[in-house]
Amino acid sequence: MSTGETTTARAWKRDATVFLSGQTVSMFGSMLVQYAIMWHLTLETKSGVVLMASAVFGMLPQAIVSIFGGVWADRLNRKALIIAADASIAVTTVVLALFMMTGYQELWLIYLTLAIRSTGAGIQSPAVMALIPQLVPTDKLLHVNGIFQSIQSGMMLVAPAAAAGIYASMSIIAIFWVDVVTAIIGIGLLLLISVPTVRTVVDTGYFTDLAKGVRYTFTHAFVRWLLVLFAIVFLLTVAPSMLTPLMVVRSFGEEVWMLTVNELAFSVGMLLGGLLVAVWGGLRNKVVTVLVSSFVFGALTLALGLSTNMWVFFGFMLLVGLAVPFFSTPATTLLQERVEPEYQGRVFGFVGVVMATAMPLGMLIFGPIADVVPVEWVLIGAGIATFVVVVIAGVIPAGRRAIEVGAQPVPQAPGEPADETAE
Repeated sequence: MSTGETTTARAWKRDATVFLSGQTVSMFGSMLVQYAIMWHLTLETKSGVVLMASAVFGMLPQAIVSIFGGVWADRLNRKALIIAADASIAVTTVVLALFMMTGYQELWLIYLTLAIRSTGAGIQSPAVMALIPQLVPTDKLLHVNGIFQSIQSGMMLVAPAAAAGIYASMSIIAIFWVDVVTAIIGIGLLLLISVPTVRTVVDTGYFTDLAKGVRYTFTHAFVRWLLVLFAIVFLLTVAPSMLTPLMVVRSFGEEVWMLTVNELAFSVGMLLGGLLVAVWGGLRNKVVTVLVSSFVFGALTLALGLSTNMWVFFGFMLLVGLAVPFFSTPATTLLQERVEPEYQGRVFGFVGVVMATAMPLGMLIFGPIADVVPVEWVLIGAGIATFVVVVIAGVIPAGRRAIEVGAQPVPQAPGEPADETAE
């Protein structure tokens, strides 16, 4: 191996480490805010409708903006987009903190803040996911994504405990200030790396690029199938899982520590799952891994609904977290491997649209139902529906073709960074 190859390998590892570290720190602050607001609304209102509204305001703007954010990620410098989005979210958090310090804590203000933060996420998320393949060799994407998932899960393990400690000993306002500090750190680390713009010359109009992205996404059979599966899983499993804090409060108790354990169980599972993906990688065929993990989601959602013991319930939450990386990491890696670099921003923009739309849509359905029937019934119904849908997704012609794609060798991107182990 030449000295040049070694230097290049060290460079991509250094840049990837700095980038992912900054994103993890920034995401940690966002997690603190997420938990704090969810607990605040749960404890203050005990209402499924309020949780539904928070999910809608927290996700729907991201769905709308991701359409345009994906185009920006392919036209503009992805590093600059991430910094701008992070800074905007931090400013919004400062404004909310100042309002709440004066004693003004109306629901509409929280909803507005969630909407603005969601808008920033719609710009940031496609840029982050499309930037990773710029830094990492194709054959190392699954490994790096698995590590990133593990780091995020580790932060998710710390975040609920940190949020509970700050929330109980000080206030939700203190959590907002921590979020601002973590955003500043994340921006500072991102400034340390150089990220070129994918398209140095933009010779088409914005809406022409948007139309091309729409055509590419919805005429690419594999991408279309994967997006539909994303939508179904988020609708039937992720959205109902957002009602688990409500089930804990209604069925087991209103203590903050119970809500904390619920989140910790999920986070521990995600941490272990991310480590397993990083080390093992799942089945050789990533599409099969995604389908199997989706089926497991259905089984665990059903099990959550059938749980009558609090600790058994928390055990199933841990298993749900364990299954998440075996769905999200291979699915993300498949798109990073199979989609051309100049289209990745737009494709991940549509992934963000699907995820951000399916979740609030699910909450629009399941939230009001949870105020009429027990949350347990909602989880049982969602679990059974997931079984049916995943089986159909795997046996239809599009599903069989997707499995064939997953079995094919990964195409190598021309001019990608060399790995240290290259001969």
